Amino acid sequence: MASLAQAEELDAHDPLRSKRDLFVGSDDPGIVAYLDGNSLGRPLRASAARLAEFVPAAWGARLIRGWDEEWFDLPLTLGDRIGAVTLGAAPGQVAVGDSTTVLLYKLIRAAVDARPGRREIVVDTDNFPTDRYLVEAIAAERNLVVRWIESDTRGGVTAPELEAVLGDDTALVLLSHVAYRSGFLADVPALTRIAHAAGALVLWDVCHSVASVPMDLDGWGVDIAVGCTYKYLNGGPGSPAFVYVRRELQESLVQPIQGWMGHAAPFDMGPGYSPAPGMRRFLSGTPSIVGMQALRDMVDLVDEVGMPAVRAKSETLTRFAIDAVDGWPASWAVDVATPRQAERRGSHVTIEHPAFKQITAELWRRGVIPDFRAPQGMRLGLSPLSTSHVELWNGLEAVREQLVRL
Repeated sequence: MASLAQAEELDAHDPLRSKRDLFVGSDDPGIVAYLDGNSLGRPLRASAARLAEFVPAAWGARLIRGWDEEWFDLPLTLGDRIGAVTLGAAPGQVAVGDSTTVLLYKLIRAAVDARPGRREIVVDTDNFPTDRYLVEAIAAERNLVVRWIESDTRGGVTAPELEAVLGDDTALVLLSHVAYRSGFLADVPALTRIAHAAGALVLWDVCHSVASVPMDLDGWGVDIAVGCTYKYLNGGPGSPAFVYVRRELQESLVQPIQGWMGHAAPFDMGPGYSPAPGMRRFLSGTPSIVGMQALRDMVDLVDEVGMPAVRAKSETLTRFAIDAVDGWPASWAVDVATPRQAERRGSHVTIEHPAFKQITAELWRRGVIPDFRAPQGMRLGLSPLSTSHVELWNGLEAVREQLVRL
């Protein structure tokens, strides 16, 4: 059974234990337990220093020269870093810029247009709302049909479920690597192979997995992936998203938001649009250079420790959370809504109880910060580099105390 003593022992033997001190707020007595790293990661102290220096130096002193010296290529050079460190992607296949929503829109549109004659987009009913909303909007725009997979809210899309909805009319399959609600970890290579066998393209949403679950997008044969950078990549609120496009597909995809940054000769300012070669063609307007700064430090830290170590810590945290909840009285009727097999879950655990909406609000007032997902789910987002087992224990004890009072 999970205990404070066990949490202390796990922390004592954790090879990443010293990394927690690198994050702002890790020593804040007002925050008992931060369990929402899968919504917004803590900032690194190095990022606070970088941002403070950026204004007077890179921006204030270099001014417009910064574009020639670094910024113009930063969406691609930083994209390559994210690809190498977290995605298993060779250079020239990742670009940073725009929000997750905008990048999803651009690549869904590009993908369905690259499969002329096919009229169906496949998505699951428990995918993240933005993904579903965009699919519905684009289907209406392009006179396409949405094929829904009725996915388990305590699991995710399986191979038989995907096979059942695919056919000669499938243009695109849109799935999440880690389900935002349950934490289910999808079998990316298997599901990708199934979609390809039907002649469809696949777009993977990796927002809830990047920098917490190792990936091999190149090796898995993934076509397209989109992910955000403010969760486990700790880029800060609203930091720009990234897109991966397999090299062989890049020249055949035409993204619909044609802006100057994606032009083959952007400074000619000439008539007509000619897309740039490679990943630059998926850029549109001027990217957020300020928004990329904090992200650089977290990518460096993940590179230093390695994704296998990050994943190992994630597994001990999620296992400890499940063991702790399993030790609560059955009469409390708290259910674990996350897969119990380590290989089938990402880095968050969802537990369910009818009172969790009100309990979460009370916990926030006490400095214990999980998040709530309707109708009755409390998500424990466990960011491996900034969360300790003792911190997790303290948060779960606060949840337990609230349940005792019901």
